[in-house]
Amino acid sequence: MKIALFLEAYLTYFNGVKTHVDTLKNGLEKLGHEVLVVCALPKIKKHYLKDGVLCCPGMSLKKIYNYGVAKPISATRFKYIKNFKPDIVHIHTEFGIGFSGVSAARLLKIPYVYTMHTMYDDYVYYIAPKKLINVAKKFMHFYAKLLAKKASCVVGPSVKISDFFKSCGLKKEIEIVQNSVELDLFNSGSIDFSKKIDLKKKIGIKDGEFVGCFCGRLGKEKNVDVLIKNFKELVKRKKNNKLLIFGDGPDRKNFENLAKQLNVLDNVIFLGKIEHEKLPLFYSICDFYITASLSEVNSISRLEAMASGLFVFSISDELNNYQIENWVNGVTYENVEEMMDLIEKFESLNEEERQILREKTRNSVLKFGEEDLAKRMLFVYEKAFKNYSENKLKSKFKTIIKN
Repeated sequence: MKIALFLEAYLTYFNGVKTHVDTLKNGLEKLGHEVLVVCALPKIKKHYLKDGVLCCPGMSLKKIYNYGVAKPISATRFKYIKNFKPDIVHIHTEFGIGFSGVSAARLLKIPYVYTMHTMYDDYVYYIAPKKLINVAKKFMHFYAKLLAKKASCVVGPSVKISDFFKSCGLKKEIEIVQNSVELDLFNSGSIDFSKKIDLKKKIGIKDGEFVGCFCGRLGKEKNVDVLIKNFKELVKRKKNNKLLIFGDGPDRKNFENLAKQLNVLDNVIFLGKIEHEKLPLFYSICDFYITASLSEVNSISRLEAMASGLFVFSISDELNNYQIENWVNGVTYENVEEMMDLIEKFESLNEEERQILREKTRNSVLKFGEEDLAKRMLFVYEKAFKNYSENKLKSKFKTIIKN
């Protein structure tokens, strides 16, 4: 099968959607399918195709992490896509590149699948003035619903997406396909022990210190400020706790200033953007992963931490709590007091008990490898072909009746 995957930010970016598409692409190719990735690339003047990736001229959006966005319509782009002869189109973005994927599917008379990765209500404030946020949300709901309504199948990494579309008034089944993780890369057992020691020394982690970490985009929606305030309280109780924050973003300076104001810069350490290939080493020096974000759909960073054996402390999120198995791969907390009690309980475990939890945590994500994702998505593609054929027959039947 030939599959065309459309997303805005790919080659020069690192985010959850890019990681998901990489994982899907690798899995599909391992199973013998051919994949074309169509993406935007700012600063180039002409489309070009290299190593199965079609790069399209785009512009950078400074307010949204300098992501590239391409024009939705391009005859040159369509020519490349047509020459690839895809059997199905799969869009992973709602904007320029995503719209061109929908257009290509219609012109080529093939089905398209739409995966919604992001809860845009949490990001509208980046692009809309405060007074227009509600208007922008309504437009986004309308536009997302329109894309979903025309798609042969709609996919979401968690039930949060299903709930979102219900609130938009969409009467359509949403296929839940959870995100996957590069299991071979994120395997703490393969990390050189001497490299761990060197990294700890470099960061300033001493023997006996208990280390948590968070990895993600440092924007308001990630609630890193809540994490910092919570850690301030935790440090009052146990001074040996440290929090490593991996990532960068528009609010990094604000978060650093908050940590400075709360006098916890010795305990809350900002390490900036970490190259994806180096993340396993950084996870390997940590004891647990923690998040206070409520904007997540199905966090790939958290899955990667779990694949590394890191027990997770996650703020309670009704629509995502099912992803945490209580005292198997993590726990959820409602408030700072509960968070501190749970961390203290985890820290009090002996090394053998913690090792058992590390193994259970990694085992909980073993079913989310590259080929597993590809197989689940191939099932969705089969369903999309069926739905597309049935809709064509219905349309033809309606035309015959009208005439």
